[in-house]
Amino acid sequence: MRFRPAPTRSLRLNLLWTALQSVVIWAITLGVVPALLVMVKRYASIESFTFAGQWHIAAALFVVASMLNVASGATLAVQGLGTPLPIECPQRLVIGGPYRYVRNPMAIAGISQGVAVAVWLGSWTVLFYALAGAALWHVAIGPREERDLARRFGADYESYQSAVRLWWPTGRAAQRASLPS
Repeated sequence: MRFRPAPTRSLRLNLLWTALQSVVIWAITLGVVPALLVMVKRYASIESFTFAGQWHIAAALFVVASMLNVASGATLAVQGLGTPLPIECPQRLVIGGPYRYVRNPMAIAGISQGVAVAVWLGSWTVLFYALAGAALWHVAIGPREERDLARRFGADYESYQSAVRLWWPTGRAAQRASLPS
């Protein structure tokens, strides 16, 4: 995977492009792939799971995760002048919005959306898919992205990286004291 900064374009076009990317990615990763996995589950005779309040929990998790995903993408578009895609990544270091609390809120949001879809469908195969995506991001994609950010933004990124955790939100006071301006 190659990380390239997004070309310079208007804020409106950048937001529109980010929204379009999100719709396509969500349709594939949260619609098409889970639907195929449900077909595999049926073919392989894998039982579904159910529990009380399942759809309410799934819907609430999906809405919250989607709001985080949209806020993160908009922050990348507005503050970073880029998009969530590595081939059009932000031109500037983004440490505002959700990025003020956790280094990759989009990964957390995407994984949570996948888990929500799995819970909604009661599908072990979709749940495995979502968790495998988390593992893949953690071992392969995230480290490459962080190396690229360190290369492009140097000491500012290293300061941000030491102040803000990867998966667990960091407290507001600790961040203000140690983030680059």
